[in-house]
Amino acid sequence: MTFWRRLVGGTSGRESRPTDYLAEALELEARGDFPSALTSYRLALREHPDDLRVLQNIAIAFSKTGQPEEAIRAYRKALQIDPDLAGAHYGLAFLLLKRSDTAHAGMHLEAFLRNSTGTDDSSQRFRAHAQRTLDRLRGVSSESAGAADASAGESVTHDDGSMHSAED
Repeated sequence: MTFWRRLVGGTSGRESRPTDYLAEALELEARGDFPSALTSYRLALREHPDDLRVLQNIAIAFSKTGQPEEAIRAYRKALQIDPDLAGAHYGLAFLLLKRSDTAHAGMHLEAFLRNSTGTDDSSQRFRAHAQRTLDRLRGVSSESAGAADASAGESVTHDDGSMHSAED
C-alpha cells in the first residue's frame, strides 16, 4: 500500500519535516563551518525575514567571516524590527568602533546599557565591558575605562550558547 501511495503521489507514511535552517546554521557554526552556516541563515531569513534570532546570528556569522558591512546591515534590520534589542546594539556598537564611528558606537552602547536587563554573571560582564568602552569613548579617565582595551577580546554568548569575540 505504501508503494502505491508513493507511486500515485501520496506519502510514504513517513512525513518529511521541513528543514530547520536556524538549527542547521547553528550546528554548522558550532563546527566552524561559517560559509555553510551563512547559507543556512540566508535560507532561514527567506522563510522568516523578521526573525530576530536569525538576524542577530547571521550578523555574528558575517562578522566572523570578515563581512562587517553585511553584519551591520543585519543588526540594523533587527533594530528596525525591535529598536530595544540589546544584543543588536552591542554587536553593532563594536562593529562601528572598528570603523572609527565613535559617535554612533557610543549611542548603541548607551542603548545596550539602557535595554540589557540580565543579572547573571555573563550579562554583567557584557554590561561592564560596554560601560568601560563607553567611558573610554567619553574620555573618562579611570582604571576601569582603561581596562576596556584589555577586555576587547572578551567573549559574547551566542544564542546557541557558543561564544564569539565582543568585537566581532
